[in-house]
Amino acid sequence: MTIDAYRWLMTQPATPMVRDGFHAEPQAGEVVVAVAGCGVCHTDLGYFYDGVRTNQPLPLALGHEVSGTVVAAGAGSEAWIGKSVIVPAVLPCGSCDLCRRGLGTICRGQKMPGNDIQGGFASHIVVPGRGLCAVDPARLAEAGLTLPQVSIVADALTTPYQAVRRAGVADGALAIVIGAGGVGGYCVQVARAFGATVVAIDVDERKLATIAAHGAALTINSREHDSRAIKKAIAEFAAQQGLRQTEWCIFECSGTAPGQLTAYSLLVHGATLSVVGFTMDKVELRLSNLMAFDARALGNWGCPPEYYPAALDLVLDGKVQIAPFVEVHALDDINQVFDAVHRRAITRRAVLVPQ
Repeated sequence: MTIDAYRWLMTQPATPMVRDGFHAEPQAGEVVVAVAGCGVCHTDLGYFYDGVRTNQPLPLALGHEVSGTVVAAGAGSEAWIGKSVIVPAVLPCGSCDLCRRGLGTICRGQKMPGNDIQGGFASHIVVPGRGLCAVDPARLAEAGLTLPQVSIVADALTTPYQAVRRAGVADGALAIVIGAGGVGGYCVQVARAFGATVVAIDVDERKLATIAAHGAALTINSREHDSRAIKKAIAEFAAQQGLRQTEWCIFECSGTAPGQLTAYSLLVHGATLSVVGFTMDKVELRLSNLMAFDARALGNWGCPPEYYPAALDLVLDGKVQIAPFVEVHALDDINQVFDAVHRRAITRRAVLVPQ
């Protein structure tokens, strides 16, 4: 199916998830989740607008930030029925050699909704029961949140959570986040919750102002400074705050070529560069800088399901705020919402809710 044909399909009324032309029935180890909400990620925009290929051939429902209620289950997964859940954006098989060695994020049998299997822009979704993250409705209510809102935990929050955890952020660390919207905004909050002093870099003053109130100790507009000036400003800030001039933790969350170049230019001795955002654009780098600075670069693909409960706890305990960064829309308005997000007319994370 061509991208144009897929866009036509997206204009048709939303219908319940089907498999092979029939209403889906969960197989052994699977569950059916009645979707409460599904977040719109820039990865979805890449599939829809930029021709990024999905692993499963089209037609395919997109959407990988899913929360909802389990309404049916196959053999072995019956205990999930009736529970509120977040569906991890990446579901490892749990049984292969990679999974047994704790490397589930590179499991070759993993299932990603909206990529490997049907996604969450639907009324229901069929997913493996293994790895679901239970949501306590009482704690959710105490936090003043709804089940649709926490759908974004499935990627926008847990992906930077995994990046911060892998980078070894702890008390006394200096964390630098490039791209303060969506994923980057949560990266700032998570790094702060882990004990870091956080610098946020973006081209949008609105995003910088917002994140300054949610964990960023210093904000820098990269439109107004070149990479040398940015690095100098951060070094001066670190000195003022009594922070180290080495071992900076740098998180590239913008998913842009300029953002990646800025992130690489900030390498210092012992730095950790974590690539969190995605772009199809290419950049030219001198890899020898990694050698000269004895630095490391890490890619980040999703988050293992076993870390979802701890990430969700940050939200439910009030250490990470999501409500100011989320807005809810009807699933029937998916085309208008996609267009608005693509044009950056919507700056918060859009969550689509089936009617």
